[in-house]
Amino acid sequence: MKKLPLNFENMLPINKALSNPTRVKILNLLSEKPHNVNELAEKLDLPFSTTASHVNKLEEVELIITELVPGRGTQKVSAMNYDRIVIDLFNKEGQFNEHEITLDMNIGDYLDCYAQPHCGVVGEKDYIGVQDDPRSFYEPERKHAQLLYFKDGYVEYRLPNRIPHGYTAKEIVFSAELCSEAPNFKLDWPSDITASVNHKEIGTWTSPGDFGGERGKLTPQWWRTNLTQYGLLKQWKVNEEGSFIDNEKVSDITIHDLELSDLPYIAFKLGIKEDATNKGGMNLFGEKFGHYEQGIKMNIKYA
Repeated sequence: MKKLPLNFENMLPINKALSNPTRVKILNLLSEKPHNVNELAEKLDLPFSTTASHVNKLEEVELIITELVPGRGTQKVSAMNYDRIVIDLFNKEGQFNEHEITLDMNIGDYLDCYAQPHCGVVGEKDYIGVQDDPRSFYEPERKHAQLLYFKDGYVEYRLPNRIPHGYTAKEIVFSAELCSEAPNFKLDWPSDITASVNHKEIGTWTSPGDFGGERGKLTPQWWRTNLTQYGLLKQWKVNEEGSFIDNEKVSDITIHDLELSDLPYIAFKLGIKEDATNKGGMNLFGEKFGHYEQGIKMNIKYA
């Protein structure tokens, strides 16, 4: 749930925007689904100009966001920006407000890699470089990658460290769509995929197989269905209690062990360890392949 923390300095404009019953009705309608101004005006039985004015007021205080969306011509569609407001009435000494940072990095923006055939880098419309040639992982066009695969290896990313000075990270979460890597695809093909943050292992997930046979929701039509189609969305989380995979604790490594304040970046590595029991390779999906519209996603909570 996305929440907007308020204090005395920024709560007054929000309160003013919410003091009008029509704007509250607009928020209620947008909580169901995004609308354009014509749709809102029709449901509220108000003139277009009056509705547009209320929408602008909600935009000014960032309670809603409006984007241009192609349809019958290009139209402006509004959607909720927050679904919860938290008001701190007093700024007591020692009181902490929680904040969040979310980043989504393209899978081709890795800083370091190692890949052994069979391996490859795939873009939205074609292969990048040559199949089964590890040199393809160093092609400049790799930044447009939508699928990476290798029989053995790893990719390591360096995401920007945006935790403000003087603040402390409370939780960090990484998510990615992954599966094993077999020739074509093989549903029963286990692989131990290990994640590390700042060179500290935070957990190994055993992928049950390499998934194919039916097209991934986002996988382009040119990619044959007898090849890998989609993965599973996995989440690695580290907080003050330890490290978790999909909310199941797997390690005693805590967020303090990651020493996030010591580096200007946050290193995240995914791959197959040399001593892995199941060395079944790895497929890593981008936002236009597989089932999930994302690359390497990182979320940090800090206070």
